[in-house]
Amino acid sequence: MKPRSIAAPLLLPFVTLGIYSLVWSVKTKTEMNQTGTSIPTAWLLIVPIANIVWLWKYSVGVELFTRRGLGRHAAFWLMLLLGLIGHAVVQSKFNKAIQGAPAEKLVAV
Repeated sequence: MKPRSIAAPLLLPFVTLGIYSLVWSVKTKTEMNQTGTSIPTAWLLIVPIANIVWLWKYSVGVELFTRRGLGRHAAFWLMLLLGLIGHAVVQSKFNKAIQGAPAEKLVAV
């Protein structure tokens, strides 16, 4: 996963009318899946109720990718309740995980 600015998930959704949030979710999901997580297709984001299940699966992937630097429950509630702020916190944890270990060590066990 490549490091991204923490300000991007906070500010770009205002400029793009919310589309960047979807783009950020899809890009980070794809990059996490390349390291061994199993997050389902992002098309579930547009389906009511299924988007909450998808967010939970994404949160499990966040926990695995950050090597428990951010737990699944914290990631889920941050993104569900705080939205853009939660995305910025998750991106911050992604950046710390990337800096802390080489890419080949990010594979989930």
